[in-house]
Amino acid sequence: MEVRFLSSLGEIASTEWNRLAGRDYPFLRHEFLSLLETTGCCSSESGWKPCHASLYRGKQLIALMPLYLKSHSYGEYVFDWSWADAWRRSGLDYYPKLVTAAPFTPATGPRLCLAAGEREEQIYPRLLTAVQQFAERNRVSSWHVLFPSLEEGEALRRAGTTLRTASQFHWFNQDYLSFDDFLARCNSRKRKSLKRERRRVHEQGVTLQVLEGNAIEARHWELFYRFYRDTYAKRSGHGGYLNRAFFLGLGKAIPEHCVLVLAWQEQRPIAGALYFRSSDTLYGRYWGCERDLDCLHFEACYYQGIDYCIRNKLRRFDPGAQGEHKIQRGFTPTKTCSNHWIADPRLRAAVEDFTKREQVQVERYLEVAADYLPFKQTG
Repeated sequence: MEVRFLSSLGEIASTEWNRLAGRDYPFLRHEFLSLLETTGCCSSESGWKPCHASLYRGKQLIALMPLYLKSHSYGEYVFDWSWADAWRRSGLDYYPKLVTAAPFTPATGPRLCLAAGEREEQIYPRLLTAVQQFAERNRVSSWHVLFPSLEEGEALRRAGTTLRTASQFHWFNQDYLSFDDFLARCNSRKRKSLKRERRRVHEQGVTLQVLEGNAIEARHWELFYRFYRDTYAKRSGHGGYLNRAFFLGLGKAIPEHCVLVLAWQEQRPIAGALYFRSSDTLYGRYWGCERDLDCLHFEACYYQGIDYCIRNKLRRFDPGAQGEHKIQRGFTPTKTCSNHWIADPRLRAAVEDFTKREQVQVERYLEVAADYLPFKQTG
């Protein structure tokens, strides 16, 4: 078996990549990842240098994974700034590091993709060895796999990486017939609160428009990019990780995965929320507004997503990272994970100890946080 590292998605045919990565999960499709590269969002200059790993048996592609050489920790959503500081205090460089992830996307999904019939217990150790050799040649401190499935995370742990757990808040469709049916499952106080928030948006003269696929035209993408850029600039002082060319390209690259909610007031568009979808999951990803109205963010980013899942019989709604305020709106505390290989044995031991202690806290948090869900008690 031979491992080849690719400096661009352009070095492999989209049909070959998608044969292993699949076409349902949008953030690992060749079209999505290559768009990030061709628009400059993932490049040496942005600190996301592609070096994707592909494993061949003879001429047959049998495994692959996205891989980036990182010069910082931005756009990852698995926070390791304290680790970087520990490296610095030890007289070592944390950067560059290697990251396997869907860039700028804290959404759980496949990370190491195998051809049909291949066995993970044979493939994962071979890839890990290749990554370790790559790291040694390039003086890389570590390798991090972000937001794999829990099953994949456990398989990577068995292959020799350190497993780290964390939490997000996901909404699960309990075969609801309508948004009102969802509300009926909530206790009286929370139900009134959610209704009041939705009513408040209507009272401010706001209407919501949902666009999907090819119905999202270039003018809509231009509009949304403006909202996204300006909101990022107000919050963080920069225009966001993604550029205009990326958003304009989405409508051509993966239109079947795109859902855009636009908010209108006085016949003027004032905000937008961009979602992606698979066959069973809705992913809430980006938001922007020019008028920060009361409860508008909750409506556009949460309630419209719930409504969409119910109408389209999607099983899960992953609205993105962080946000305990989601719990009272019906989003269940949900375990996520990441995997880490550390080159330096001293710091490897420190990371393993840290993640073990952190896991105890995460498990306890998931248990306690679930008590704040709005649903009626049963049994």
